[in-house]
Amino acid sequence: MGLTNSVVVTTATSAASSAFGAQTTQIRVATTAACYYKVGDPSATPTAAATDVLLPANRVEYIRVTPGQKIAFFNPGATMTVSVVEISQ
Repeated sequence: MGLTNSVVVTTATSAASSAFGAQTTQIRVATTAACYYKVGDPSATPTAAATDVLLPANRVEYIRVTPGQKIAFFNPGATMTVSVVEISQ
């Protein structure tokens, strides 16, 4: 596993990670509260909303990404922290 990036999401706002490293091809995301997420193009910071992909509570998800991309999270009802671990090949 690589760099761990904790993203703090406050109630009803979207929060994004830092840009993924040059060798990152996959990320592992985990949280104890349900939230929505969106992976963005390296040229912009994504904004997640309730219409994006749902990550259920207490689940781990692996997502393929490209270097430089970011991931944003949104939770309409609670402040939470999402763990994002970069994985390189």
